[in-house]
Amino acid sequence: MVKFLIIRFSSIGDIVLTTPVIRCLKQQVEDVEVHFLTKKRFSNIVESNPYVDKVHILRASFYGTVAELRDVQFDYIIDLHNNVRTQRIKSSLRRLSFKVDKLNLKKWIYVNFKKNLLPKIHIVDRYLNTLKKFDVKNDNKGLDFFIPEKEEIDISVLDKKIKSGYVAFVIAANHLTKAMTNEKTIAICKKIKQPIVLIGGKDDNERGEIISKAVGNNVINACGKFNLYGSASIVKQSNVVVTYDTGLMHIASAFKKKIISIWGNTVPDFGMYPYLPDEQSQIIQVDGLKCRPCSKIGFKKCPKKHFKCMNNIDERRIVDLVDEMF
Repeated sequence: MVKFLIIRFSSIGDIVLTTPVIRCLKQQVEDVEVHFLTKKRFSNIVESNPYVDKVHILRASFYGTVAELRDVQFDYIIDLHNNVRTQRIKSSLRRLSFKVDKLNLKKWIYVNFKKNLLPKIHIVDRYLNTLKKFDVKNDNKGLDFFIPEKEEIDISVLDKKIKSGYVAFVIAANHLTKAMTNEKTIAICKKIKQPIVLIGGKDDNERGEIISKAVGNNVINACGKFNLYGSASIVKQSNVVVTYDTGLMHIASAFKKKIISIWGNTVPDFGMYPYLPDEQSQIIQVDGLKCRPCSKIGFKKCPKKHFKCMNNIDERRIVDLVDEMF
């Protein structure tokens, strides 16, 4: 038995993006056992993955984490997080390891000097490059996301009018510069003819209420009403997904959905755009802005105060794409 430890601490989208590594490793390496180390709040995503043999939790105590991992006696470590903590873990375990190139310097140059030196390669393929030594190849089956049967949502409990189909609009974003303003979102939703279900966490519920009340009966606010699996189930059953650069965008990719991804301060060139979704999927962004990208993650507000990367998004283009894809 060959034992592999894959490390990725966070977050939702980044962990979903590791799933081709997990699957390809499990299916292509003979007599292999796949373990995964992550934070507790993200562990359920990995625990539902049938290709993972055991999930380990990153503890508050570094030495407690290392002691647990050392007992397993891994053969190899695949580091898909690649930071100071993972380096400490690898040094403590003293096993042959392979790490992803996060291209942080090139991202920094792009953000600060607007010179794009980044290779045109998706993060998934960079993750898979860590398995080259084991002759593991990309099976091109895309991402995985597994919803436990008991967590699937009966769409009829939301509203009868969405039984014939709906648009899943993910309004959640970890950073506000990744999302459109309420006013912009309302303007788009008013133009969309099809029923819309707003998706987000508890922190997004107030925004969802503002948007749904302004638009009317065509919009259902599901923000904060379901856990991640429930939100993923709503995405899975939708006809079209409108989303920002978020974890649910990657979950939508796993379900091969028709995705309209809207990009603000971050850019697809960072290599984390929707991976092998439905071929009709489209990326929406404002090209030619000298201030973009302003961050590889995001801000609470636009550093330039004009927020053109989102305010100048073509509303009509999004509405027309929804109509075409639906």
